[in-house]
Amino acid sequence: MGKPLGDFIRAKRDSIQPESLGLPDRGRRRSPGLRRLDLAARAGISVEYLTRIEQGRDRNPSTAVIKALADALGLVPSERNHLSYLAKITRGECAAHLRPTPPSRQVRPSVLETLRLLEPGIAIVANRLGDVLARTSGYESVTGGTGLLDAASPNLTRYVFTDPRARTFFTDWDDVADELAFDLWLAPSIENVEWLTAELTPIAGPDFTRRLNRHLVPRRGTLRLNHPTGQELQFLRETLEFPADAQQLVVFLPADEQTAKALDQLHQPHGRLRSIS
Repeated sequence: MGKPLGDFIRAKRDSIQPESLGLPDRGRRRSPGLRRLDLAARAGISVEYLTRIEQGRDRNPSTAVIKALADALGLVPSERNHLSYLAKITRGECAAHLRPTPPSRQVRPSVLETLRLLEPGIAIVANRLGDVLARTSGYESVTGGTGLLDAASPNLTRYVFTDPRARTFFTDWDDVADELAFDLWLAPSIENVEWLTAELTPIAGPDFTRRLNRHLVPRRGTLRLNHPTGQELQFLRETLEFPADAQQLVVFLPADEQTAKALDQLHQPHGRLRSIS
């Protein structure tokens, strides 16, 4: 998928003001942020070598070089992990298939039983591509009427980037879009990412491509939803990873009292949400 390692380094370099690193202001620059010269000096590598990495012409940077770049850019732990992962992609260490194939949608019986025990809570089993593989009735109740589950094989990423209703349903649509675009890089293999993005790019447009290629590590804060009744529901998210299956169990917990009261109403027999003053 192009030059993801170089794209990430360039995006972080452009976001850093030299003054924040104690570097002098060198006057007008053709692009914002940190100069290649300054980053290369801080990382202890040549400008020519940094240019080759950013342009995707060097596909085998050493672990020591990646660590030096992470230090020079002042990356936080989550960004360091992503940089290391992109280096592995660049070296070809993460390709699991010879050709793009749709990921498995099979959920293990024990995982489905775990999901059943969470009823009537709000939870889903999903993968990094955004496929909603299984869900509780509570999740169906909260998302009903939004169009999210209308497809035979619901996919959050496709819904967020292609269905206009998503921009109303997700209060912080931009943050959710950044999360889903970033998670594509964490999919089981780069080929599976390409399989999904080949479908999405023509219909989602340049906004999707831009978010995918800027590698913005998301904050994953409180999830705010505009329920069709007009209420705003706020959720904290707890995630249990199943690495062997390349799947996640995500549980949505009410983040405030109003949301908790609204969910209590929803869980009543034939319950419907009403406005709560």
